[in-house]
Amino acid sequence: MKFIQYIGGIFTALRSLAGGMIVTWKELLTPKVTMEYPENRKTLVISDRWRSELIMPHDENNEHACTACGICMINCPNGTIQVTSSSIDTEDGKKKKILDKHLWDYGSCTFCNLCVITCPSDAIIFNNDFEGALFDRSKLLHRLNHEGSKLRDRKKEASTLDTSAKKENKEA
Repeated sequence: MKFIQYIGGIFTALRSLAGGMIVTWKELLTPKVTMEYPENRKTLVISDRWRSELIMPHDENNEHACTACGICMINCPNGTIQVTSSSIDTEDGKKKKILDKHLWDYGSCTFCNLCVITCPSDAIIFNNDFEGALFDRSKLLHRLNHEGSKLRDRKKEASTLDTSAKKENKEA
């Protein structure tokens, strides 16, 4: 009885091996599709939904929209964002927060997009630059606000928006 089970086990193993080899040979004969990265960087299309690097857009005057409220830092589940601010007195005698540093740790970010969604001034966005490989972990800490940058004046924003709206109305 043991000999018959032994022979049966050999045939079962051979049948399983043949099934696996059939799958392997079928895959070997199918046409392959290969991306030729990095040679095709100029023609490579990346989805708009791809989130890779958190950035704070600055205009030509080195101004940004971050009000240093810290909501992005509060909503970050990993604590990868650190907003450092200071308080100044304005010409009106009111206190105003200004952004000193906006730090983001690329290495511990989960790219959940909660910081971007909850930002009331739309000051930060994810771009779709996918080449983030580095050899040194210390380079994963990014400062989002540029050196010497300042908060964009809302009055200036409103006037440029009004001007562009008027131009659109004239063209229509």
